[in-house]
Amino acid sequence: MNKLENKVVVVTGASKGIGASIAKYFAAEGAKVVVNYASSKEGADNVVKAITDAGGKAISVQGDVSKAADVTRLFEETKNAFGALDILVNNAGIYQYAPIEEVSADSFDKQFAINVWGSLLAIQASLKLFGDKGGNIINISSEAGKTPLPTGAVYSATKAALDAITISLSKELGAKNVRINSILPGIVETEGSHSGGFIGSDMEAKLVANTPLGRTGQPEDVAKVAVFLASDDAGWITGEKISVSGGIYGL
Repeated sequence: MNKLENKVVVVTGASKGIGASIAKYFAAEGAKVVVNYASSKEGADNVVKAITDAGGKAISVQGDVSKAADVTRLFEETKNAFGALDILVNNAGIYQYAPIEEVSADSFDKQFAINVWGSLLAIQASLKLFGDKGGNIINISSEAGKTPLPTGAVYSATKAALDAITISLSKELGAKNVRINSILPGIVETEGSHSGGFIGSDMEAKLVANTPLGRTGQPEDVAKVAVFLASDDAGWITGEKISVSGGIYGL
């Protein structure tokens, strides 16, 4: 039997990159997947098609996780489609690197609204669907929360906050049979890192030089660990920050 047979999972921000890979890997292990997206309907539909073409089950649901009404609708549509929820993967996130002199209230608010508040909203909604049987929450954080880079003060702060949420809620929700863990990716090659000019840059070269395994990560490197954390194989793991980074140790 597959590791996640008939489990229902919501993956936020799953139209591309790490989220898309997680959605596909979960489906390959038997999960029924809700592919959430904020703006890229085409990307989300492509992920759903890849899953269903391979014999899996998936739907796409639009929703900005920083908006309470959108989150409510996301989980209502999950219940309508699959009747329950077993796993939440908080993957939706944005990053904006800028020198401290250029940090604005708008940039601060937007990053915290999506990366932190959006994760909290999704967790609140998931708990209602988990019910007495419990559930599983995986927060996609970042090595940046542990080893911040220059010009990344705000983004790094959002990921450090997300990790604090993971630890706090592991203590709050354990008695309800809810496990929650953070995955901290290092540098990962995604559509976003390409469009942002990171892949092929001097910064990537410096980070790879400080990565013992000597390469930039791929989305599937993160997805495979997410499958493990979502499965019964990780049934004694909660409140952990798990680095998936090739051993990176900063600049």
